[in-house]
Amino acid sequence: MSLEQFYQGPLVVDIAIGFITLEALLLWAWHQLTGRGLALADCVLTILSGAFLMLALRCALTPEGWPGMALFLVAAGIAHGADLRSRWRNQA
Repeated sequence: MSLEQFYQGPLVVDIAIGFITLEALLLWAWHQLTGRGLALADCVLTILSGAFLMLALRCALTPEGWPGMALFLVAAGIAHGADLRSRWRNQA
């Protein structure tokens, strides 16, 4: 597999999703062990919206993946809206 094929296929997105998952697990573990850092509840909506965007990109790079792309784009928008709403409420 050439570098060009790697970046044009869904594998690169799978790796990025793996890193997002690892980041969420590390944030959770650090907060559980030390009580410091971000609680997962404080950043779960941000992580979800990013993960949904990555899944939409994965579907776009997959033949016949457009229905999943549309679904994940809608899910990302909902998660992003919920994140903004929760942050707005926390400031009030």
